[in-house]
Amino acid sequence: MNTTEALAHFEESANYYLQELNGYSIEQLVSQPGENEWSMGQMIQHLINSSINMSLRNIDYCLTQDDNSVVSTGEKTEAGQALMDQGGFPPIRIQVPASPQYTPGQPESKEQLVQGLNTVISRMKEVESTLEQAPLHNTIAHPRFGGLNAKEWFMLVEMHFRHHLLQWDRLKQSL
Repeated sequence: MNTTEALAHFEESANYYLQELNGYSIEQLVSQPGENEWSMGQMIQHLINSSINMSLRNIDYCLTQDDNSVVSTGEKTEAGQALMDQGGFPPIRIQVPASPQYTPGQPESKEQLVQGLNTVISRMKEVESTLEQAPLHNTIAHPRFGGLNAKEWFMLVEMHFRHHLLQWDRLKQSL
């Protein structure tokens, strides 16, 4: 999949989440199905935060032409290469231990989620047109997938939004 196709798929997923939000109250969006499970709102917060604070930020770093400001962080890990080869995450539930750094907070309002999703959509559209000139050797390490270049970070956002559709459906059923 090229970046234009990835952007279209990403927008489809992001717009699905935006449409879905209309059907839920803030009380439903912050309802957790279990003690160690995220609410629908936390899941959306996770998508927004990881996109803005990690993927899009790392795309910006990779796009920097100044050799002093970007350090290549090596090759992709085996898991990273498999992810890129498959074009997505496997359809399995991935859980990480709860932690203050990783567990997203509850949203304050539905509007906060809508604004956050719209910000990610806007930034993805903005950055997609710059990816053709992105140097492939400029990579930033992902904690699990190793060194990813700007295009790979971009593709990761689309894959991530698509992967969480499974969690969204599971959370809807728990209400």
